[in-house]
Amino acid sequence: MRWLVRALLLILFLGGIAWFHHVRTHRPQRIAAATRAGILLIGNGTEPGTLDPQLATGQPEHHIFHAIFEGLVAPSPDNPDADGPGAAASWTHDNFTTWAFKLQPQGKWSDGTPVTAADFVYAYRRILTAQFGADYANMLYPMLNAEAYHTGKLSDFTQVGVKALDPLTLQITLAGPAPYLPSMLKHYSWFPVPQHAIEKHGKITDRNTRWTRPGNLVCNGPFVLSSWRINQAVETVRNPHYWDAASVKLNGVTFIPIVSDTTEERAFLDGQLHLTNTVPLAKIPGYRKTMPDFYQDEPALTTYFYRINTTRKPFDNPKVRRALALAIDRESICRNILRAGQKPAVGLTPPGCGIGYQTPAVMRFDPVAARQLLAEAGFPDGKNFPGFDILINTLESHRTIAEAVQSMWKQHLNIPARVLNQDWGVYLESMRKLEYDVCRAGWVGDYLDPSTFLALWKTGDGNNNTGWGSSRYDALLSQSFLESDPAKRFTTLQEAEAHMLEAAPILPIYWYVRSYLVHPSVHGLLPSLLEHRCYKAVRLVP
Repeated sequence: MRWLVRALLLILFLGGIAWFHHVRTHRPQRIAAATRAGILLIGNGTEPGTLDPQLATGQPEHHIFHAIFEGLVAPSPDNPDADGPGAAASWTHDNFTTWAFKLQPQGKWSDGTPVTAADFVYAYRRILTAQFGADYANMLYPMLNAEAYHTGKLSDFTQVGVKALDPLTLQITLAGPAPYLPSMLKHYSWFPVPQHAIEKHGKITDRNTRWTRPGNLVCNGPFVLSSWRINQAVETVRNPHYWDAASVKLNGVTFIPIVSDTTEERAFLDGQLHLTNTVPLAKIPGYRKTMPDFYQDEPALTTYFYRINTTRKPFDNPKVRRALALAIDRESICRNILRAGQKPAVGLTPPGCGIGYQTPAVMRFDPVAARQLLAEAGFPDGKNFPGFDILINTLESHRTIAEAVQSMWKQHLNIPARVLNQDWGVYLESMRKLEYDVCRAGWVGDYLDPSTFLALWKTGDGNNNTGWGSSRYDALLSQSFLESDPAKRFTTLQEAEAHMLEAAPILPIYWYVRSYLVHPSVHGLLPSLLEHRCYKAVRLVP
C-alpha cells in the first residue's frame, strides 16, 4: 500500500508541474502587452499606507514617490545614488551650511501650475508643524531652528532656515555644515507638496484628506497618479507637465501590492510582473544557478533588526535586552537561512554609510554571557520569565527568521517566545502605539551618512517606537550636527552608536543584500544602496 501512496503522490506532483507549465506557456502573459505599451509592472510588497510624502514611513511608498514626486535633488540616471538635478537645476553652498537652489525654470505641478520656492517653504512648514504629526519631521532637523519649531520651543516659522529669495531661488540654512545635504534631499520628507491642492481638501494640519486620491493628487514627478485600487494596484501615467518629460521613456509605472513572496514569485514566472520586490529565501540558490538572467542581488544600505518595547517589563531592564542580543546567532541566520550574501550585523550602521566611518562592533553571539546577564536580571535559566511575542508583519521570510530567533532564545536562555503575525497597517499601528513586546523591523538608509540610522533613536523621535531615550545619546547626536571636522564628527557618532547598542533598545541582526527577479525586457534600472530609482531612465525593450 505504501508504494501505491507514493506513486499517487508522484503522479500528482508531476501533474502539478505539467499544469504549471501549461499555464505559463498558454496563458496570455500580461508583461508582453505591458512591454509593448511601455508600462512597467512592479511587485511592491504591501499596500501603501498613504500617498502623502509627508506622512509616509515605508518602502512601498518610497518606491511610488520616486515616480510621482521629485525633490530638489534627484537620483542620477547613470547612478541613482549620485546627486542629479531634480526640481532644482543647480545649487551652491557656503561652507556646506548656507545652500542656494535654483529651481527649474520650466518646473510645473501636474496641473500646469508653476513649482516655486514658496512650495518648498510651505512643505517644510507643514512637516515641521507638530499638530500634523509627521514621523519623519526629524529629517529636517539639520536645518537651522527646525527642531526648535517642531518641538514648540520656537513659534515663529520665519526663524527656521528656509526662505524663498525669489520664485525660483530657495535658500536653506543649516545649524552646522552638512556636505551630505544633497543626498538627504532625495528623500521624500524633503519633497515639495502643493499648497493649493492640499488646502482645497483641508487645513495644513489635516491628515489623510482626499488630496491624495486619483484626480485630486497634484504632483511634480515624471509620472502622475491615474488609479489607486486598494490591494490591487497603484497606476501612474506620464506627466506631460514634468520639466524633463522629453527624457521619460516609459508611458507608465504600475505598482502591485503582493505581500506573499511566493505569490509574487508565481506572478513573475507567470508573466504578470516585470520586477519583484523580493525572492523566497529557499529559492535564492536555485535562481542564482539556473536563472542568472532573471535573478539579481545587490548591496543595500539596510539593516534588519528587532525593536524592543523598553516600557514593558521585563524588557525595561537593559540586562534582559543585552541577554536577548547575545543569544542570537547572526552568522547562522545569514549562512543557513538567508543565503544571499547578507552579513551579520555587529552594529546598526551598515557598510557604506560614510567613507571612513567604522561601525562599533558591539553585537556578537555569546550564549554564556547571555545566560549570566539573564540570571543577574532575576531569571536564572529563564525561570519565571514571562511569555512574550515577536511581532512580525505578513511575509514568509519574517516568519522564518522569527522562528529561528525563537528557537535560539529557547535553546540558550530557556525563555518562551511566540511569533505573532499582523497585516502591514495593523503592525505599523501596534509598533507606533508600543503595543508589542519584541517587533521585527528594517531600516533603509535615507542618505549616505551614519546619521540616517542614528537619528532615529533620539528621545521622542517619530521613528523610535521603542520607548527608549538617553540624554547622553541625544547630546552626542546634537553635537555631531554642529561639528565641522569630519573625523571628529564620526568619532562622536561612533560613541553615540556604541552607547545605544550597549543599552540595546534594538537588536541588529543582519545587513541586507537586496534580491529580486527582473525580466530581461527591463533596461536602465540600476543598482542603488538607498533603493533610489530613476524611473525616467528605465525603458522596456520587447
